[in-house]
Order: sequence, then C-alpha cells, then structure tokens
Amino acid sequence: MSSDPWGRVDETGTVYVRTAEGEQVVGSWQAGSPEEALAYFERKYEGLVVEIDLLERRVKTTDLSAKDAAAAIEHLRGQIDEHHAVGDLDALRKRLDGLVATVDSRREERKAQRAKQTDEARHAKEALVTEAEQLAQSDQWRSAGERLRALVDTWKGLPRLDRKSDDELWHRFSHARSAFSKRRKAHFAALDAQREEARKAKEKLVAEAESLSGSTDWGATAARYRELMTEWKAAGRAQREAEDDLWNRFRGAQDVFFAARGEVFAERDAEQTENLKLKEDLAVEAERLVPVTDLKAARAAFRALNERWEAIGHVPRDARPKVEARMHAVERALQESEENEWRRTNPEARARAEGLTGQLQAAVDKLRTQIDAARAAGNNAKADKLAKELEGRQALLDQALKGLQEFGG
Repeated sequence: MSSDPWGRVDETGTVYVRTAEGEQVVGSWQAGSPEEALAYFERKYEGLVVEIDLLERRVKTTDLSAKDAAAAIEHLRGQIDEHHAVGDLDALRKRLDGLVATVDSRREERKAQRAKQTDEARHAKEALVTEAEQLAQSDQWRSAGERLRALVDTWKGLPRLDRKSDDELWHRFSHARSAFSKRRKAHFAALDAQREEARKAKEKLVAEAESLSGSTDWGATAARYRELMTEWKAAGRAQREAEDDLWNRFRGAQDVFFAARGEVFAERDAEQTENLKLKEDLAVEAERLVPVTDLKAARAAFRALNERWEAIGHVPRDARPKVEARMHAVERALQESEENEWRRTNPEARARAEGLTGQLQAAVDKLRTQIDAARAAGNNAKADKLAKELEGRQALLDQALKGLQEFGG
C-alpha cells in the first residue's frame, strides 16, 4: 500500500483522496505501481488548480459575463465533487466559493452601473425631447433644422431604455421633428407662392422699363423710373435665377435711358460745378449767423441768402446733400431760437408757471406751520408725517421755480 498527505492506494489498487468529510474513492489503478497511481491523480489535481487560476484571472481582468462565469464555476465544482483527483479538494472548493462571491459582487456592480447608465440615458433623452419640442416652434429654419438633425445623431448614440419609456420619448421626439418639418414646409410653400407673385409683378415692371429706355422726356421718365424702382422694392424677391435675370433687364433698361440723358446733360456739368461753388459760399455766409444773437436780423439775412440760393440753380447730384445739409443746419438753429424765444415770452405759459409756483409755495408754508404746531403740541408722529409730505412739495416747488426762471423771472 502507498500513500501521501492527500491520498493513498490500497492493496487492491483502489485510490483514495482525503477530504474534510473523510476518504473518498478516486478510482482504481491496475496499470502500474501505487506511486504512479498517486502521481497520475495528483496531476489531475494540478490540472484543476490551473483551470481555477485561469478562471480567477478571467473574472478579475476580462468582461466575462456572470452567467458564463457561474457556468464555469459549476463545471469545476462538479469535477471536484467527482473526486477524480488527489490533492486539497476542500481548498479548491473554498476558492470556487470565493469566486462565486466575486462574481456576485461583479454582477451587482454591473447591475448598478447599467441602472446608472439607463438613468443617465433617460435624462439625456428627456433633455433631447425638451430641446426638440422647443425647436419645433422656431422660425430659424436652417439652424433649427441642423440642430434637430444633430439631436437625432445624439439620440442614436444613447442606450435604449425599456420599450415603453423609449417608445414614449421617441414618439414625442419624432412628433416635434414632424411639427417643425410641417411648419417649415408650409413656410417655404408660402414663400414660393410669394416669389411667384413677385416674379409676375417684376416682369410687368421690366416690360415698362424697357419701353421707356428710348424716351427723351428726361424729367418725367426719370421720375417714372424712380417710381418703378420703388414698386420693384415693394414687390419682394422672386426665385433667385428669375430675380437675377429680371434685375439685369430692369437695370439695363434704366442704364440705356440714363446714359443717353447723361450725354445730353454733360454740357451742364461745368455750370453745375460753378453753381456748387456759389452755394458753398452762401453756406459759409449763412453759418456766420450762428450762434443767433439778433433773431430778427438773422432771420431776415437768412431769407435773403435763401432767395439767392434758389436763384443759383442745380449743383452736381452727388454734392447736393452735403451743401444743402449745411443750410438746413442753420435753418434749424434759427427755428430753435424762435421756439426758445416764444417759450420765454409766452404770457399764458408764464401765467400758468407763476400760478403753480404760488400754489406750491402756499402749500409749503402751510405745511411748515402745521409741523411747528405739531412739534409744539408734542405730536412728533404727526410732525414727522407732515415733514415727509413737505419734502415732496418742496421738490415740486423747486422744480417749478426752475421752470419759471426760464421765462426770465
């Protein structure tokens, strides 16, 4: 008979393993010596040790699922329970028990992690739905449309929730996109209709502009072209290609007319340049009237200058606004002086201001008398209340007095 700390072989060749529950039969060995039998079943034990080592590493370092890990543990536990190896089988069982605890812990961690991810996904999808519903009311068609497409991509990258929650949120999300798409489609349909109306209106304007391009009635035709331009702007925009083509025809017709008129008016340029110099000299004379010291004399002088101005005639168009603005500035300064003088000398306004000032002064004097009486009677509460009222009336009186000063008294 042969034995070692964990097993033995009896005289019949039966191999035993020692466990906490006592000796268990491992198997029968007839092919060689007892030592060879023990060595063979010890190698079986070492094989189980290696498998458990590998399983422990897989559980700790890979994403092995809890289900697969549990199946592997049960498979190894079955091999141990069959007692086909010689070694410390109880130690192996304890290691498997430890693995079960580890797997259970990992399962709970993953469950908690999945719950957290699901909660985060729910909040993320709810935020997407809220933003989509806000965008559904937007009139920023391009930016809102681009943002909605980006939200769809974001949605696709999020984990699914339970079917009911996911379907409800997706229904709201999809409804918001559909509502926006419907509004945008209606908007552009209306815009297309407007542009078609604009095209028809502008074709009529182009036809008239082309019919006027050969006119030599310079004043009336130029005025009509200005009216046509106003009508053109009011008509709105047609589709881009039609708009560009119609504009080129419209502008081309005007160019033909104004080029012809320009040739006729070229000889007047020298005269208008001289007129500009004369008007600039008059503007200098007018500007010397400001600031106004003698309103009557200044007004008379300005009228005389204005008569000379009107008699001079036209100046170059591009210079007209600047030189006319100078005369208008002087005219405004004279008007302001007249208004200030009228306000200062207006007897009705002065009388109203004096009347208001007198009423306020009387009220202030009365309040002061009442305050003194209240203080003398020891009624400080009443005196304080009257003092607050006095403060407001005094402020109104000060303002009224300031206004009266503008009338010169």
